[in-house]
Amino acid sequence: MAGVFDIDLDPSEDNVSDEELAKSNECMDQCSGFDFSMEDCEKFEISENSVNQGTEQIRPECFELLRVLGKGGYGKVFQVRKVSGADSGKIFAMKVLKKAMIARNAKDTAHTKAERSILEEVKHPFIVDLIYAFQTGGKLYLILEYLSGEFNQINSSSSIICLGFEKNLNHDFFYLAEISMALGHLHQKGIIYRDLKPENIMLNNNGHVKLTDFGLCKESIHDGTVTHTFCGTIEYMAPEILMRSGHNRAVDWWSLGALMYDMLTGAPPFTAENRKKTIDKILKCKLNLPPYLTQEARDLLKKLLRRNASTRMGAGPRDALDIQAHSFFRHMNWDDLLAFKVEPPFKPFLRSADDVSQFDSKFTSQTPVDSPDDSTLSESANQVFLGFTYIAPSVLENINEKFTFEPKYRSPRKLLGSPRTPVSPLKAEGVDGWSRGPPFPEVPTTTSSLLPPMEVSNVEQMDIGSNMEVSAPLPIKKPSNKGSFVKPTHSAGGRRPKHLRINH
Repeated sequence: MAGVFDIDLDPSEDNVSDEELAKSNECMDQCSGFDFSMEDCEKFEISENSVNQGTEQIRPECFELLRVLGKGGYGKVFQVRKVSGADSGKIFAMKVLKKAMIARNAKDTAHTKAERSILEEVKHPFIVDLIYAFQTGGKLYLILEYLSGEFNQINSSSSIICLGFEKNLNHDFFYLAEISMALGHLHQKGIIYRDLKPENIMLNNNGHVKLTDFGLCKESIHDGTVTHTFCGTIEYMAPEILMRSGHNRAVDWWSLGALMYDMLTGAPPFTAENRKKTIDKILKCKLNLPPYLTQEARDLLKKLLRRNASTRMGAGPRDALDIQAHSFFRHMNWDDLLAFKVEPPFKPFLRSADDVSQFDSKFTSQTPVDSPDDSTLSESANQVFLGFTYIAPSVLENINEKFTFEPKYRSPRKLLGSPRTPVSPLKAEGVDGWSRGPPFPEVPTTTSSLLPPMEVSNVEQMDIGSNMEVSAPLPIKKPSNKGSFVKPTHSAGGRRPKHLRINH
């Protein structure tokens, strides 16, 4: 869960605009000794859902530490089991952040608050769920749904075919379809994602996509609004971000194109031995499309990877709907996809609910210990984290259900009048606000977007400004070459450059 477990935040100054850097430095001077004045603190708006409601008080003691899943300079991520109250016995991921480390840097504080705020606001089947958020004197805790499947497991178009998991729906557009729906939902909320890459995509137990890591998101970006922050992962960054010319939600569709190219060929469209040369290629080089791609795949890639953001597919007012209407997705039934009626082509092999086989053993073999909370910020400094506490509405509903009235019937000898009528529990009526694509009919069979199976290498995390160690996926069985055509994984000697490889 590299994305969920990005707990080094963004220590590099490369991911911030000049204007924001000036504000950040000014704020850091004011924050010396963690003694904030109220004028310098950005507050959370406390809503109905952003406070700890109900009878259950969430604290670290509510969770049993099972394993370490990741760690960095700002804290750790644990696999935990809830031992009391609602959801008792369930497995979660617990992200623990040190307040003192975050409060030193205004940018890190902003990213932490943005992630917490967005996770509360955004609820979608293809986005990771925030279950609880709480804090102690010196730490912040995010309790997230536990996702045990690595997207890098299936970031090879031939791996699924080799393992015998090819279903009626071609797998490459299955995952791209789910990702497009998640991005479209974010855009409906005025949020641009800005860090789409394989490391930030996880699979749930059933094989469906879940976007993670919302620290680089930008809120309140609607039609006509632009932002200038330099952020993201170079290989997947849109040209307008690199040029700092101002960007909007269209950057996410460039990143989707880069991810699609990576899935179909084994590497992002523009790579080089260092960052500077990679940026030059993104800004200047021609897009090379391998001959084995189908016409529909080639056409969609060309339209997503247009350097002129205004003409890029998805940049118009219809946003995700334009992409979902492309012929590449002509066999997709979007309503069925959203309702989980389309079976994923790959399901992670898990031995149990707490299976950690997809995580690096250098983390999971460690003894899980949440270090003592021995640091406390001043009252004024803690104002920065006002409103951090949260309980998911689904948990509150479960709590309320436990207090519904269940009548106790008297014996027939004492029963007078008509039988008592049980009181039914309240039922919340859901509101479906998710975007859907056009209602294309489902077709039993499809043509593969690739002619032969491919051998694809994994992608190394290239998040600029992040030095966190993350769990690499375990090696997967490489497919045997089938057909008369053998697709090269990368032009440079059949392997991807060192800076794009994960060392196992």
